[in-house]
Amino acid sequence: VQLQASGGGLAQAGDSLRLSCAASGRTSSTYTMGWFRQAPGKDREFVAGIRWRDSTAYADSVKGRFTISREYAKNTVYLQMNSLKPEDTAVYYCAAVVGIIDMTSMTSRHSYPYWGQGTLVTVSS
Repeated sequence: VQLQASGGGLAQAGDSLRLSCAASGRTSSTYTMGWFRQAPGKDREFVAGIRWRDSTAYADSVKGRFTISREYAKNTVYLQMNSLKPEDTAVYYCAAVVGIIDMTSMTSRHSYPYWGQGTLVTVSS
């Protein structure tokens, strides 16, 4: 499975951005997909995840501002980011794992064997 993330860029606080992650190769609608981010000097952290039949999970820091969704026909997952804050600045990575995993596992980066290359989001105040 190959994952290609896009949509990052420079934004001001309060702006919106939408990230996309296109999957190719041996894809399946039963994949669990996740978005993670890594700020300079920090560990990679969970942002949002979506399972088959669209159950979702979010980090507390983005709940109510970010929305994860998927378009099965295009094998693409989106992360709509609204009300951006400077602390959202990071490299954002999409990730995938075959099958349906429990909600706790969905938030762990160690659960995902497939990763995209990352896209940089910079939010200025």
